[in-house]
Amino acid sequence: MAINNFRDFNRKSLALVEHLGLLVIVIATVIATITEIGTMFRAGEVKLVDLLMLFLFLEVLSMVGLYYRSGKLPVRFPLYIGMVALARYMVLDMKEMDEWRMLAVTGAILLLAVAVLVIRYGHTRFPYNEDEGHG
Repeated sequence: MAINNFRDFNRKSLALVEHLGLLVIVIATVIATITEIGTMFRAGEVKLVDLLMLFLFLEVLSMVGLYYRSGKLPVRFPLYIGMVALARYMVLDMKEMDEWRMLAVTGAILLLAVAVLVIRYGHTRFPYNEDEGHG
Protein backbone atom coordinates (compact mmCIF):
# COMPACT_ATOMS: atom_id res chain seq x y z
CA MET A 1 0.00 0.00 0.00
CA ALA A 2 2.81 2.41 0.87
CA ILE A 3 4.56 1.73 -2.44
CA ASN A 4 1.37 2.56 -4.35
CA ASN A 5 1.01 5.84 -2.44
CA PHE A 6 4.65 6.63 -3.25
CA ARG A 7 4.08 5.90 -6.95
CA ASP A 8 0.94 8.04 -7.02
CA PHE A 9 2.77 10.89 -5.33
CA ASN A 10 5.63 10.64 -7.84
CA ARG A 11 3.26 10.46 -10.80
CA LYS A 12 1.30 13.49 -9.59
CA SER A 13 4.49 15.43 -8.81
CA LEU A 14 5.92 14.76 -12.26
CA ALA A 15 2.62 15.74 -13.89
CA LEU A 16 2.61 19.02 -11.93
CA VAL A 17 6.19 19.83 -12.96
CA GLU A 18 5.34 18.93 -16.55
CA HIS A 19 2.29 21.22 -16.59
CA LEU A 20 4.22 24.07 -14.95
CA GLY A 21 6.96 23.66 -17.56
CA LEU A 22 4.42 23.77 -20.37
CA LEU A 23 2.82 26.86 -18.83
CA VAL A 24 6.21 28.60 -18.73
CA ILE A 25 6.79 27.67 -22.38
CA VAL A 26 3.38 29.05 -23.40
CA ILE A 27 3.83 32.31 -21.47
CA ALA A 28 7.37 32.82 -22.81
CA THR A 29 6.22 32.09 -26.36
CA VAL A 30 3.31 34.52 -26.14
CA ILE A 31 5.62 37.23 -24.74
CA ALA A 32 8.14 36.57 -27.53
CA THR A 33 5.36 36.76 -30.13
CA ILE A 34 4.12 40.08 -28.78
CA THR A 35 7.70 41.39 -28.70
CA GLU A 36 8.27 40.31 -32.32
CA ILE A 37 5.04 41.97 -33.46
CA GLY A 38 6.08 45.15 -31.62
CA THR A 39 9.43 45.06 -33.42
CA MET A 40 7.66 44.79 -36.78
CA PHE A 41 5.40 47.74 -35.95
CA ARG A 42 8.34 49.89 -34.85
CA ALA A 43 10.25 49.01 -38.03
CA GLY A 44 7.16 49.77 -40.12
CA GLU A 45 7.69 46.67 -42.25
CA VAL A 46 7.35 42.92 -42.18
CA LYS A 47 10.31 40.91 -43.42
CA LEU A 48 10.54 37.23 -44.25
CA VAL A 49 12.67 36.60 -41.15
CA ASP A 50 9.90 38.13 -39.03
CA LEU A 51 7.32 35.81 -40.55
CA LEU A 52 9.57 32.80 -40.03
CA MET A 53 10.04 33.80 -36.39
CA LEU A 54 6.29 34.09 -35.90
CA PHE A 55 5.90 30.70 -37.57
CA LEU A 56 8.40 29.24 -35.08
CA PHE A 57 6.37 30.63 -32.20
CA LEU A 58 3.17 29.23 -33.70
CA GLU A 59 4.80 25.80 -34.06
CA VAL A 60 5.82 25.84 -30.39
CA LEU A 61 2.26 26.73 -29.34
CA SER A 62 0.87 24.03 -31.65
CA MET A 63 3.24 21.50 -30.12
CA VAL A 64 2.04 22.35 -26.60
CA GLY A 65 -1.60 22.27 -27.74
CA LEU A 66 -1.13 18.88 -29.39
CA TYR A 67 0.45 17.54 -26.23
CA TYR A 68 -2.55 18.70 -24.17
CA ARG A 69 -5.04 17.23 -26.67
CA SER A 70 -3.39 13.85 -27.17
CA GLY A 71 -0.97 13.45 -24.27
CA LYS A 72 1.75 12.73 -26.82
CA LEU A 73 4.45 14.76 -28.50
CA PRO A 74 5.31 13.54 -32.01
CA VAL A 75 9.02 13.83 -32.65
CA ARG A 76 8.37 15.43 -36.03
CA PHE A 77 7.18 18.70 -34.45
CA PRO A 78 10.64 19.59 -33.11
CA LEU A 79 12.03 18.56 -36.51
CA TYR A 80 9.68 21.05 -38.20
CA ILE A 81 10.78 23.72 -35.76
CA GLY A 82 14.42 22.90 -36.53
CA MET A 83 13.82 23.22 -40.27
CA VAL A 84 12.14 26.60 -39.92
CA ALA A 85 14.85 27.81 -37.52
CA LEU A 86 17.57 26.82 -39.97
CA ALA A 87 15.70 28.49 -42.84
CA ARG A 88 15.38 31.66 -40.75
CA TYR A 89 19.10 31.53 -39.92
CA MET A 90 19.90 31.14 -43.60
CA VAL A 91 17.67 34.03 -44.68
CA LEU A 92 18.93 36.26 -41.88
CA ASP A 93 22.66 35.65 -42.41
CA MET A 94 22.77 34.80 -46.11
CA LYS A 95 24.91 37.80 -47.06
CA GLU A 96 27.61 36.89 -44.54
CA MET A 97 27.58 33.13 -45.27
CA ASP A 98 30.19 31.50 -47.42
CA GLU A 99 29.19 28.79 -49.87
CA TRP A 100 30.19 25.91 -47.59
CA ARG A 101 28.16 27.14 -44.66
CA MET A 102 25.16 27.73 -46.92
CA LEU A 103 25.51 24.17 -48.26
CA ALA A 104 25.84 22.81 -44.71
CA VAL A 105 22.67 24.59 -43.53
CA THR A 106 20.81 23.48 -46.65
CA GLY A 107 22.03 19.93 -46.08
CA ALA A 108 20.86 20.06 -42.48
CA ILE A 109 17.39 21.18 -43.59
CA LEU A 110 17.32 18.37 -46.14
CA LEU A 111 18.43 15.86 -43.52
CA LEU A 112 15.64 16.98 -41.17
CA ALA A 113 13.11 16.74 -44.01
CA VAL A 114 14.27 13.20 -44.80
CA ALA A 115 14.00 12.34 -41.10
CA VAL A 116 10.38 13.53 -41.09
CA LEU A 117 9.63 11.42 -44.16
CA VAL A 118 11.26 8.34 -42.61
CA ILE A 119 9.33 8.82 -39.37
CA ARG A 120 6.04 9.30 -41.23
CA TYR A 121 6.70 6.27 -43.43
CA GLY A 122 7.68 4.14 -40.44
CA HIS A 123 4.60 5.21 -38.52
CA THR A 124 2.22 4.31 -41.36
CA ARG A 125 4.06 1.19 -42.55
CA PHE A 126 4.85 -0.24 -39.11
CA PRO A 127 2.16 1.00 -36.71
CA TYR A 128 2.36 0.03 -33.07
CA ASN A 129 -0.34 -0.75 -30.55
CA GLU A 130 -1.16 1.94 -28.02
CA ASP A 131 -1.18 -0.76 -25.33
CA GLU A 132 2.54 -1.41 -25.82
CA GLY A 133 3.40 1.81 -24.00
CA HIS A 134 4.85 3.65 -26.99
CA GLY A 135 3.95 7.21 -27.65
